[in-house]
Amino acid sequence: MNQHQTAQAVTSDPTITKPDEMLVLVLQGGGALGSYQGGVFEAMERRGARPEWIAGISIGAINAALIAGNKPGEQARALRSFWDEVSSNITFGAPLPGLFMETTFNEVSAASTALYGIPGFFEPRFPPTYLLPGGTPGNVGYYDTGPLRATLERLVDFDRLNNGETRVSLGAVNVGTGNFRYFDTNDTRIGPEHVMASGALPPGFPPIEIEGEWYWDGGLVSNTPLQYVLERDHHHDMCVFQVDLFCATGPVPRTISEIAEREKDIRFSSRTRLNTDMMKEQRKLRAALHRLLRKLPAEFADDPDVKLLADRSNDACVTIVHMINRRKAASRDSKDYEFSRRSVDARWNDGLADAEETLEDERFLHRRMPPHSVEVLDLTRK
Repeated sequence: MNQHQTAQAVTSDPTITKPDEMLVLVLQGGGALGSYQGGVFEAMERRGARPEWIAGISIGAINAALIAGNKPGEQARALRSFWDEVSSNITFGAPLPGLFMETTFNEVSAASTALYGIPGFFEPRFPPTYLLPGGTPGNVGYYDTGPLRATLERLVDFDRLNNGETRVSLGAVNVGTGNFRYFDTNDTRIGPEHVMASGALPPGFPPIEIEGEWYWDGGLVSNTPLQYVLERDHHHDMCVFQVDLFCATGPVPRTISEIAEREKDIRFSSRTRLNTDMMKEQRKLRAALHRLLRKLPAEFADDPDVKLLADRSNDACVTIVHMINRRKAASRDSKDYEFSRRSVDARWNDGLADAEETLEDERFLHRRMPPHSVEVLDLTRK
């Protein structure tokens, strides 16, 4: 199979989830790095995995829509179609081997994105926004994201996305209030505008208007939807595949050019492990509360405080399978807008390899329901 072919889904592999365990995908934002998530999902689709809930931010929201808005067995193909299209400007690689040439090629590729935009995604505004005295909020951005709307309408079946088969939650930020909001198919019909709002990163992209309010990229507040997922569901056992595009750990910068990349990694990794540890502790307390309430005499069953606490307690178990797109030696701070075909394919293949390694790891294959409510598996540490 060549790198542009996607495997058909096969018979569902019961080792991915345990009986009555909900399969959840949590997809971080990260621009061009998002093809890593495509590779992860291809590995899962090969085993017939069908997520019941997908939560995404920014490029994670786009990938979420492509998965939920297509039939099982055709979802990875839709992801591949999108990533082939957005990487079609530069389909060749560095002319010579070596770290210097690879780094230079990546920087030139990123500069091309800044100058000319990305097919099927965004294009420079003409005349440029900064030459205009003012305008509507929807025009305030260096690029026009109209091409993305057309791409989403072509590749995503929004009727399927909203039919309830897969819950979809997309994070965005209200520009006027600064409040974080999730558009969730549990209470909202999601359309192209909701996906675009989740990925409207300023100042490059303009905000998106929804019901009279303007929204920017959810990554401005939090770049991972894990907290939302764990706070909104206290009752189901879950296996959560958390696929991050920025790595929180990394080398201390030794040159000026390395500072911007390290700062971006720290900012957009959204303190993933800190949040995971915090959620783990909260779940442990909720489980303890659940056990304590069961010990109370029956006469307290109708007490308002007991009812309130009971609603907040749970004995559900959560396994978080953590996969991270690791930093490459040739990457710089422009990596999230470096869309060359070579880089997109490399990230896709990295995601595929990491997911295959995880899904075949004995620690995953023979895992048990976590005894203390939450267990984190990071099986591809390098």
